[in-house]
Amino acid sequence: MSSSRSTEGDKNHTSVAMFVLLGLSREKAVQLIFFPIFLGVYLVTLIWNLGLIILIRMDSHLHTPMYFFLSFLSFIDICYSSSTNPRMLSDFLKEEKMISFIACATQYFVASWMCLTECCLLAAMAYDRYVAIGRPLQYSAIMDPGLCQKMVAGAYGSGFLSSLAETIPCFHLYYCGPNIIPNFFCDITQIISLSCSNPFISQMILFLVAFLIGFGSFLVTLLSYGFIVAAILKISSLKGSAKAFNTCASHLVVVAIFYGTGLSVYMHPSSSHSEKQDKVLSLFYVILIPMLNPVIYSLRNKETKEALKRVIKRATHLLQ
Repeated sequence: MSSSRSTEGDKNHTSVAMFVLLGLSREKAVQLIFFPIFLGVYLVTLIWNLGLIILIRMDSHLHTPMYFFLSFLSFIDICYSSSTNPRMLSDFLKEEKMISFIACATQYFVASWMCLTECCLLAAMAYDRYVAIGRPLQYSAIMDPGLCQKMVAGAYGSGFLSSLAETIPCFHLYYCGPNIIPNFFCDITQIISLSCSNPFISQMILFLVAFLIGFGSFLVTLLSYGFIVAAILKISSLKGSAKAFNTCASHLVVVAIFYGTGLSVYMHPSSSHSEKQDKVLSLFYVILIPMLNPVIYSLRNKETKEALKRVIKRATHLLQ
């Protein structure tokens, strides 16, 4: 039974205690094919991100602000992926894909916290790249360890409070019966649409958070890249310009994928995408981006490749 009854005055009300996740597909054969594929994606996400964190901690050459931020980005990707992936994998093997009201609220809270924190952290990383390219002589003085720690704490704190502000009003709405979520995770926009009470306040809070944190972070990132371009144009040699741009190329790719997919998922009219298109975009945003981030930073970065070689060489010497 997916509802509970409560009495208010002379009226009986039915409130939803469970939600039903429709998942990626309703066909059992397709779900069994999806299970090993997405299990592989999840394991690669964990291994790449955890490996990058360990590499940054082990190699002293990577003890710089950029890699300090990158290690926390990898941690966010681990948490973000883990908020949805295990549930989705277990649902592939179940007949009934039920999730409790509390579990759904918790899943959304963690996913939203990590997503909003990533917005802030990407903005901090963009500012770091601007200082490195635009003010190289003052870089060490400006981006000191104390400021980096405050920026990371600010990103996590902002994400936490914003996610809390979204989750509490949404899950305090009255849900009287409809409980089917046409997705593989608890997407707040789809949950609010199931509410039997007026969702105006919850929708306004979602809009304000998206504007202040999402758009605000995006604006800081855009401004930082505007200053970066201006600084690169001042460099006289072509080789110097290429080297300067190369230091922020990986971050630019990550930002483009993150915001590009996010805008496609949440900033379109409800009628413009089919349910399947929504699921594919959500899948890319929630499942694949956490796997791609460390890959982009690792494959495009000579410093991480050289650091890996040093760590392997050191480990080989210790074993001998």
